[in-house]
Amino acid sequence: MTNNFAIFTHVEHYCHNNKYFAYEPYVREMNLWIKYTKRVSIVAPLAAQNKSSNIAYDTSNVRLNNIPSIKFNTISSILRSIIYLPLIIWKIFLTMRKADHIHIRCPGNIGLIAVFIQLFFPDKSKTVKYAGNWDPKSKQPWTYNLQKKILSNTLLTKNIKVLVYGNWPGQSKNIIPFFTASFNKKEIQSIQKSIEEPIRFLFVGTFSKGKQPIEAIKICEMLNKNGLALNLRMFGEGDCFKEIIEYKKVSELSDFISVNSFIPLKELVVEFKKAHFLVLLSKSEGWPKVVAEAMFYGCIPIVSPVSCIPWMLGMGTRGIILDEPIKNNLDKITALVENKTKYEKISREAQTWSHKYTIDKFEAEIKKFL
Repeated sequence: MTNNFAIFTHVEHYCHNNKYFAYEPYVREMNLWIKYTKRVSIVAPLAAQNKSSNIAYDTSNVRLNNIPSIKFNTISSILRSIIYLPLIIWKIFLTMRKADHIHIRCPGNIGLIAVFIQLFFPDKSKTVKYAGNWDPKSKQPWTYNLQKKILSNTLLTKNIKVLVYGNWPGQSKNIIPFFTASFNKKEIQSIQKSIEEPIRFLFVGTFSKGKQPIEAIKICEMLNKNGLALNLRMFGEGDCFKEIIEYKKVSELSDFISVNSFIPLKELVVEFKKAHFLVLLSKSEGWPKVVAEAMFYGCIPIVSPVSCIPWMLGMGTRGIILDEPIKNNLDKITALVENKTKYEKISREAQTWSHKYTIDKFEAEIKKFL
């Protein structure tokens, strides 16, 4: 049992009735970490409004040391962030000094600052959850690569376990291949799916440029023009919401596409059980939870080959991996739709793989680090 567990993250929090709320997938995971701690100190930005995608921590024994949110994408935001930096550095340093265990969430601006400051505490127990793409060959922002270099360096960074998605060659002893999970062992079901029209597609995630929701729509649009009866249900929120609505309107796609706000995981399970395919064409991922969640219920992923996704899909034996350009891959989807036996086989194999990664196993692994 850890006395004072300190978390450093860029995830915005919201306070209501002395309870702290944050992005649901993040909180669900952190609830497993803080289950074995007496006191939790969080250094993170504080939001003025709550979001539908937020849930509360399981414990009330949480202390938030709020800091300004920082960005470096415009001149004004850069200047503002530079002004805030001394305060952020000081708060992170003080919180680390009092902590028994330091837990840093990367990649991100706050994570980067925390990665530097943890160098001053070589004797403290530390974990880093690197939720992004650890693939050494991938093209990423220089700040991400800087975080990875510092964390991998055993001379600079000591007494730390860096949990990454995928098993990559040539890594230092600091780097531990890891996973994440959304469902308990008791939730395992054998879902028997048969493929028949209309084919049901899902998009679940942030409506952002990086997740490419418009590309997901275009795939379904082209399949429909080729004669495939289908529907696409989209769930999420983000900066591209208005763009999606406008594209749907201009392209006259209302008959088979519905755009919905974020819904809780329990409600998503119903969607996973009904859907034939999940479409996720992200430019970058770590361990995409929604892919594993869909596979858990036999919903076959149609994905881009980033990070550890090809490994998750058994290099194509548990789903469809799309190459560039995306439009040249329509035959892969059509062929699977037309082959019911193969579809059912891939659906079963997706379930078998995902059922190995349960919350029970995840929690047991977390306990080893605390």
